Amino acid sequence: MSVPCYPDFVPLGIEHKEILHPRLSLTFDGVSEFTFAGLYLFRKRYNYRISRFMQRSVTRSGEDGGFIISGTQPDHNGHGTQDESSRKKTFFMTPCAAPQEQILSSLFDTHDYWKNISETVLNPVSEELKERGITFNEDRDNFDYLYSRAELAELPGKKFHKKKNHVNNFLSAYPDHEQRPIVPALIPAALEILDRWKQDKNEDGDYKAAREALELFGSLTLKGSIFFVDGKPAAYCLGESIARGRMFVIHIEKAIDEYRGIYQYVNQAFAASLPRFFSLINREQDLGSEGMRQAKMTYRPCGFVKKYTAVRL
Repeated sequence: MSVPCYPDFVPLGIEHKEILHPRLSLTFDGVSEFTFAGLYLFRKRYNYRISRFMQRSVTRSGEDGGFIISGTQPDHNGHGTQDESSRKKTFFMTPCAAPQEQILSSLFDTHDYWKNISETVLNPVSEELKERGITFNEDRDNFDYLYSRAELAELPGKKFHKKKNHVNNFLSAYPDHEQRPIVPALIPAALEILDRWKQDKNEDGDYKAAREALELFGSLTLKGSIFFVDGKPAAYCLGESIARGRMFVIHIEKAIDEYRGIYQYVNQAFAASLPRFFSLINREQDLGSEGMRQAKMTYRPCGFVKKYTAVRL
């Protein structure tokens, strides 16, 4: 199915993968949300709809124009809503480029804010748009954490001493461990891990999206590893290449907590298994959670994918 030109939108569907995936893979910054899987797996939570625009100037990706993703903030149950009696804020995203002034003005007429603006999209237009009453703010809670793939794989020096101890303790406690690439035949084992994770956490979290990612593994562009301990499924992770192949983003990582040190081991072992042309690993955002922020900082990020929001005054 084709994507209509603005102002028309259609619900984001699996049939849009062939159109979206090639363009999104060429975006420069590596915003974790801007992959087809990253959008599709959360389409229901955010009521994602898609449109496209054309313009005279050629974008950094070499294409003329880009896509517009329209969404709605989810309610407390994680479902988007358009009910005016409890209306949630609406937003739009432009992964490839900023649209021309007329379209942008129209989008602000129908949406509350512009979300996940990357530096590559923002920098060419920021001064001009500020003069037109558009205010930009850093969205620190949604910055993606970037790590050196080599450092995560090797855990060198004093700054990673505790992490390496956790990995070594895991290897000592569970000598019968195995890492395998995820293939369709191993999806049932990954689902077993996911269901156990949900049971142990006693909450859904991102369970629905994680389950669909496994069920649609053959249709999406995800890659990953599954880990076994004593022959039993123990952990898995899924992600994909972004930022023109410079970066690998980890979308989903699940493990059975009874195996002490397993998350540190999975982090290290998967980084070591990635091809060396991935110089960076993107482990997504902390969403403003202080505990998650502290945990991500302990791995000593080498940088961030900065994101901005914008409103019209």
